Amino acid sequence: MSDDGDPTRVRLVSAPQVLREYALLADGHRGALIGPDGDVVWLCAPGWADPPLFSGLLGGRGRYLVEPVGPRFVWSGHYEPGSLIWVSRWVTTDGVVESREALLFPGDARRVVLLRRVHALDRDALVRVRLDPRADFGRAPLVDARRADGSWTARTGELHVRHSAGDRLRLTHDEALEGELHVPKGERHDLVLEVSVDPLVEPPPDPDVLWRITEQGWRASTPRLAGGDAQRDAALAYAVLRGLTSPGGGMVAAASTALPERAHAGRNYDYRYAWIRDQSFAGQAAALTGRYELLDEAAAFLTARVLADGERLAPAYTVSGGTVPPQTDLDFLPGYPGAPVRVGNWVRRQFQLDAFGEVLLLLAAAAHHDRLPHDSWRALDLAARIVEERWREPDSGIWELPAQQWTHSKLTCVAGLRAAARVAPTAVAGRWAALADAILADVGAHARHSSGRWQRAYDDERVDAALLLPGIRGAVPADDPRTEATRRAVLAELERDGYLYRFRPDRRPLGDAEGAFLLCGFTAALAAWQAGDRVSALRWFERNRAACGPAGLYTEEYDVGQRQLRGNLPQAFVHALMLETALVLGQTEVG
Repeated sequence: MSDDGDPTRVRLVSAPQVLREYALLADGHRGALIGPDGDVVWLCAPGWADPPLFSGLLGGRGRYLVEPVGPRFVWSGHYEPGSLIWVSRWVTTDGVVESREALLFPGDARRVVLLRRVHALDRDALVRVRLDPRADFGRAPLVDARRADGSWTARTGELHVRHSAGDRLRLTHDEALEGELHVPKGERHDLVLEVSVDPLVEPPPDPDVLWRITEQGWRASTPRLAGGDAQRDAALAYAVLRGLTSPGGGMVAAASTALPERAHAGRNYDYRYAWIRDQSFAGQAAALTGRYELLDEAAAFLTARVLADGERLAPAYTVSGGTVPPQTDLDFLPGYPGAPVRVGNWVRRQFQLDAFGEVLLLLAAAAHHDRLPHDSWRALDLAARIVEERWREPDSGIWELPAQQWTHSKLTCVAGLRAAARVAPTAVAGRWAALADAILADVGAHARHSSGRWQRAYDDERVDAALLLPGIRGAVPADDPRTEATRRAVLAELERDGYLYRFRPDRRPLGDAEGAFLLCGFTAALAAWQAGDRVSALRWFERNRAACGPAGLYTEEYDVGQRQLRGNLPQAFVHALMLETALVLGQTEVG
């Protein structure tokens, strides 16, 4: 129903859906979220952290709708293998309609190309189209709209827009393009949307050529995974990481901003930036596929940042290596239900010691595969020297909390130093190994609980699921009793219904304060596998692998009781750990 109550008209503003029903399109430079009614409700242009052109996800006016005409249809969809080419499928009372959706891949930094191919499978189809591009969070209307030779051209804000093969659309009184397309049985109708920083002066592109480029681009960019129960999901996880990674190596943590982790709890953040930790997770996971592009790109990005900023290394950057803007609330939009609209991120001011450990782990992995150029060796040496100088300082840690002597941060540095020592020249390997021993001795003296496990911080005896990671990464030998004692304590304290929570923030039952962390669930699977408990490892993996929607995408948190996704979509580091776990457990194989 429309906003004015007329059921024959399309709503001016998109109705929000639960997060599990959205699919992602991405091309390395930006990402679009598309809902079950064929509504593109989120797309930033020209880049990841620029203001959105379509902001219906947060209550803005921008949207791009393609759906069957009529009140009765049900939705489904799927990704084509090894890609982010999405196929929406609607069963109506009269027939079946599909719409193939993709961003042109590989993408162009200055021009967005969104492809939509409508297919009437078994009967003639009537499809409604509404294109309402509005830059700057919906505040810039469509202006200078003109139709010529089957295409519409216009501007919104500073962006130039062209919509081809939609000549039956008409300009509405509210400055949108709207109309209905008749697609005969068995035939297809192409729609091509271009959004550019520069004027679009060349002739409209051929949709067949664009689709061939996109298909070939995905085939060339994704590894061949063969066999195993999780083959399809692992291939999708890799495609998500590929789609979220810019050509310069910066990978956004998520395509979206301001989606709440908990309703009205004040925890909604802008994740359209590249976190050092996430880059490390993604590069190490992708390397296990035998394809090293994502490893190389992560190594290049981290190298540049370490050499440029040294001890001032920020936890996160823009994908081009710039400074993350300060956090700001936008009060002119209603936001996704449960949270205000928020852009920018305060994390840029934090010192996170474990980020240096993650740099060491990632660059050591690249060196192990003989893929570390000279500049990266310099970055490796610099990161180790910074750890040597600063490891005694309090830091904000993996969960970005007030600075303390976090055990996970120090043990991650131990793991990184040991990994670096294994690939380093003899002259420095001994020094790095000795430094790792010194840090471990200090942690052992101050963060070993009386029960024999690791505790969260030097002055915090609680358990924390993050403490599973350093054991997996090699901070101590696999059979170190502190590793197994920690694993058992984490599971006893933080597991519920086959999912794992980060820590107990207060006296409330687990699940009341926040959702289960899927990153932690996959980490539990790896820890169980390392401990030789294969049954538990597979149980953890399968339980957490299922915590997604029909599109197979993961958010950071999972609401166990309500079976809902929480937080920004999709969360890159969850897909990275899912991919790593699938490969380590043999639930998919490299072809």
